[in-house]
Amino acid sequence: MSPLSRHRPAPTSSAVTAPRDQIRCPRGFVCIYPEIHFEDQPYVKRATDNSVRHLPDYIRGKGSSVINNSSRTARVYQKDNHFGRHVCVGADGGTIADLRSYQLNDTTHSLKNDTTPCGA
Repeated sequence: MSPLSRHRPAPTSSAVTAPRDQIRCPRGFVCIYPEIHFEDQPYVKRATDNSVRHLPDYIRGKGSSVINNSSRTARVYQKDNHFGRHVCVGADGGTIADLRSYQLNDTTHSLKNDTTPCGA
């Protein structure tokens, strides 16, 4: 054992680490991930910067999970210009880990952020 390793604290079982491919969504943003369970590089959008009628090509038609860490409601649509089937993700930490259960996996085309609550 090297002299340096003797002085390092032993890892504890309470330490929680995110998987390497899991990127956290910052406060005030909506994140659309290309993989289920919030994995891989997300599309990150500040919720107060208006809605997106046509998502960028790297996430368009590829979204599989969503985190909404903003104070606004996020709706992810199946088609451009906020048309087609959609799912609402509640404000302040709302998540959908797997869009397959909404028949929206890999069909994300637009995003709408507003103050209208889900279900209204």
